Amino acid sequence: MPDSRTRGFVTGKLAAPALRRLLDNLEPELDFKPVVIELNIDVAALMTPDWVARKLEIGPESGSLVLPGHCTGELDVIEKATGVKTERGPKDLRKLPVHLGSKPVEEDYGTHDIEIIAEINHVPQLDPKAILAQAKSYGGDGADIIDLGCDRGEPFEAIGKITGMLRDEGFRVSVDSFNAREIELAVSSGAELVLSVNSENIDVARSLGCEVVLVPDENATLGGIDENVNKLESWGAAYRIDPVIEPIGFGFAQSLGRYLEIRKRYPDAEIMMGIGNLTELTDADSAPINLLLLGFCQETGIRSVLTTEVIHWASSSVRECDLARKLVHYACTGGHLPKHREAKLHLLRDPNLLEHGTKALEEIAAGIRDRNFRLFAENGEIHAISGAGHIQGKDPFEIFEQLSVDDPSHAFYLGYEMAKAVTALTLKKNYVQDEALNWGFLTRQEESHLDRREKRPEK
Repeated sequence: MPDSRTRGFVTGKLAAPALRRLLDNLEPELDFKPVVIELNIDVAALMTPDWVARKLEIGPESGSLVLPGHCTGELDVIEKATGVKTERGPKDLRKLPVHLGSKPVEEDYGTHDIEIIAEINHVPQLDPKAILAQAKSYGGDGADIIDLGCDRGEPFEAIGKITGMLRDEGFRVSVDSFNAREIELAVSSGAELVLSVNSENIDVARSLGCEVVLVPDENATLGGIDENVNKLESWGAAYRIDPVIEPIGFGFAQSLGRYLEIRKRYPDAEIMMGIGNLTELTDADSAPINLLLLGFCQETGIRSVLTTEVIHWASSSVRECDLARKLVHYACTGGHLPKHREAKLHLLRDPNLLEHGTKALEEIAAGIRDRNFRLFAENGEIHAISGAGHIQGKDPFEIFEQLSVDDPSHAFYLGYEMAKAVTALTLKKNYVQDEALNWGFLTRQEESHLDRREKRPEK
């Protein structure tokens, strides 16, 4: 009978020493005995399930098998041949500790209760097709409501037609205007939320029949909020309050305090935060700013945020907010640290920096006999290893001069890979040959060089 306390790890000759060393270090922490099964092949990535099923010989004590992640194909052929449950591990050996120690994702992860309102700015200046395309992009990234931002000046008479177009496409719509005419046209065509009202235009809310966002007459003092809340409630008008967040250097800290004050004054009120005032007006990538602001919102019961994607460095804010609201909900409702849960928000750097180490690279170099180059990026250097030797250095141009590559297509491939390697070293990211660098949810998947070569028609 298979022993469930034993797990076999299938690999090739080159990776076997590093795998043994890794499993020896991990064994005290594991609830099973790991056994390395080394097959007669140099590169484990060249295995196929059919080949493994023919070559694999295991003892009756093996409880399950783990194959390298690059071994693609149906695993049931191995299970039928061996009678042992088989799974596929990570493509990168260095990720095996996380793979073995990972906990299953909670079934409720991904729930959220913060609404994303995504603003299309300067709608009067845009073509309807461009507006619809932007709305579809926002909706695909997770926006709940499409906000139509109007310009100051003469009323935009076509706002009703634009609102109706979006409503016909299934979008929820809000209108961002202080102009009573624009507001009435949009609401009559299906807009469900108005941004914004204060003492200047609050009378429009008396008969609108839809929800409005109330902002202060004077931000610093929350002037007019209490009086206008009383008016809206006396009219039976639905509302949410936005105390208005200020940019850094212009009262940012105090403006956060105003949100806390509004929550204190109105414990049950709906509150909105216009987070674009930070992401659009701060010289920094928007993802961490969005995450921190949504964390603040989750903790204080602010259940809607307004964002936009005008400035280039904030051009993925809606998607960032969609991921962030899930993470902060997970943290705040479950009492979890917001850590090791949402890898898609690691854009600049990877969650963990994984290295083979000098000894493993030396073992790989000693075991390779063919002239194909294996590229690695570790400890500040690029390593190019083949049967001809082990070349390493910081400058890819100097390395390339030593490789003696004549084929233009191979030269292009190596140049492309070394450019990725330099980027990984610069940002302290993980580099794996023939795989895309990890940019979180912005990652562009790549087809491996080997797969492309196999698909290339013969000349």
